[in-house]
Parts: sequence; C-alpha cells; structure tokens
Amino acid sequence: MVTPTTVRTVDLRSDTVTKPTESMRSAMAKAEVDDDVLGNDPTAMRLEKEMAEIAGKEAAMFVPSGTMANLISVLIHCDERGSEVILGDDCHIHIYENGGVSSLGGVHPRTVKNEEDGTMKIGSIEAAVRGHKGDLHHPVTKLICLENTQANRGGRCLPVEYIDKVGEVAKKHGLKLHIDGARIFNASVALGVPVKRIVQAADSVSICLSKGIGAPVGSVIVGSKKFITKARWLRKTLGGGMRQIGVLCAAALVALNENVPKLDDDHKKAKILAEGLNRIERLKVNVAAVETNIIYVDIPEDPKFGAEDACKSLKDVGVLVIPQSTFRMRIVLHHQISDDDVDYVLSCFQKMF
Repeated sequence: MVTPTTVRTVDLRSDTVTKPTESMRSAMAKAEVDDDVLGNDPTAMRLEKEMAEIAGKEAAMFVPSGTMANLISVLIHCDERGSEVILGDDCHIHIYENGGVSSLGGVHPRTVKNEEDGTMKIGSIEAAVRGHKGDLHHPVTKLICLENTQANRGGRCLPVEYIDKVGEVAKKHGLKLHIDGARIFNASVALGVPVKRIVQAADSVSICLSKGIGAPVGSVIVGSKKFITKARWLRKTLGGGMRQIGVLCAAALVALNENVPKLDDDHKKAKILAEGLNRIERLKVNVAAVETNIIYVDIPEDPKFGAEDACKSLKDVGVLVIPQSTFRMRIVLHHQISDDDVDYVLSCFQKMF
C-alpha cells in the first residue's frame, strides 16, 4: 500500500474527465444561439460546417454523445430490422454501448476478431459477409464498422491503407462503411495524415468532441447530405434533439482550435509514462503499442492484490486510474496532464511496486 502524503489529484481515468478551460467558458457565455431543433442555431451550424470540412464530407450533425452518434449511424445503414453489421469483437460499439444496435434497432452484430493492432483481418471481414446469396438461414449484412483509434487495443491507429482496403471490400459487396472515430484526431496527429484522408473510404463517421480534444459535451456525425437528413429525424426520435446547443458547440469550436495541436504532446507524455512504468521491475507495458494517449499496465498476478486494489491504493495519493481487468489497469493522458504530473504518477507507481 502507498501511504497518503498529498491531496494532489492527477486524473488519468479517461480523456473525458477534462474540465472546460477558461476560453471555453468564455465562448459558452458569449455564444450566439437559437433553436437547433428548428435548424436555426448559428453556432451549431458553424461547428457542423467546420467538422464536415475537416472530415471531407458533405454535412455534419451535433449529437449529445458518441453512443448516440454510433447508434444513429448503424440504424440508418442497417435500415431493415434483422439486418447485420460486421464489427470487431472488442470494439466500443459492441462492448460499451449497451447493445443499442440490437435492442433498439434489431441489428445483428457479426463479430470478427480484433487483432493486437486494432485491425480485423481483411479476409475475415469478407468471409463474414452473409445473406446476399439468398440463404434464408442468415441475416443480410449491410454495414462494416471500424474504430479508429481502437481503444481496447491501447489507442492503436488504423492505417489509411488498411481502411481503404476495408472500403474496397464494402463496395465489392454493396455494403456501407462506418468509422467510430471517437479519437480520430489522435489518429490523425499520430499518423501525420489529415482526418479527411483517413476517413475517405467511409460513408459515415462519428467524431467525439469530449475525448481527445477535451470539449465538455458532444459528438458529431459526418456523412452525405442525404445521410445527415435521415440522421436528424432519427436524432429527434431518440430524444437527442436539443435547443440552444450553441452553448455546447462554442466550447467544441475552442477545443478544435486550441486542443488539436496539443495532441502530439499528449502522445509524447504517454510514451514517456509508458517507458517509465515499463522500467519498474514488477510492471509490464507494451511500449510499442502506445501510439497515442492510452496505456495499459499489467501488474503481477497476485491473488491478494489485483488491479482494483492497486487503483484504490493510487487513489489514496490522488492518482486516478481504472481497472481494465483483474491484473490490468488503463491510463489515459489528456491536455490537462503536465510533465510534472507524469513524474508524480511514476513516483507513486514506483513506491507501490
């Protein structure tokens, strides 16, 4: 156990825990707003226009959460109940979104193994396509989903060439491609490739504003004008039509301008922290897998002291992380973590292990 010595807090549970900056709060206070359900909020329209341009798509729409963004996208592409989506067995849509695509949309998830680099094998994706030969035993595949970065693989980036190949498979079989791009800006910075090029093959993309770039609330869906028109109807059905959302969109615009350039620094800090943790004899970190801002730390398999115990002990000294499994913890860097915070976290781990 680590003896409590300070009230300092370093919150590494997720990049969703950031607090609005003063410039965000100022922008929110001054935001020009109107009723977005009626289509008149000028700040929302400005954000949506900018996000569509960043992604190289025709249109965009703000939604309250990434879960809603993915749900809307899947339900539009899989427009008949009982149709099927191909997605990774360890992806966010399948693991962490409460089964919404099946419970609310009647969409069947057809899982393919996520490899250690976050990809699914191209051959496995193609082999999973079903229902187009008239076999009444199978649902009809309508959609392929990718996740970039792949969170459960440590924030790994899917290369552009890989996404293009998946896009080719989708077109070959008459399918659509959706990318869960919750941390697509992290992928863009790490790969040195513009977002629009990364998602070029995609028919739709969900982009989180409250993860890597640190806005307080919201995600954006991008796609064709026809797709976004359908998305607005479905957003209303799901209860996601809000009113003066320009207050939230104003903070997101600040995040785009101020925090995207900071992502490279987040990645560098994550690498430094990962390397430092890996030098602690009893810990194991796959440093090569730390491509962006997520680190997984494996601790000794001691039945008397698991990841939950370690997280509680770290909390006593103000370091907040979450257990990923029995003997694994997850750490996520963000723009409000300093170099000094990294040093402090390393010292706490050293004392504990």
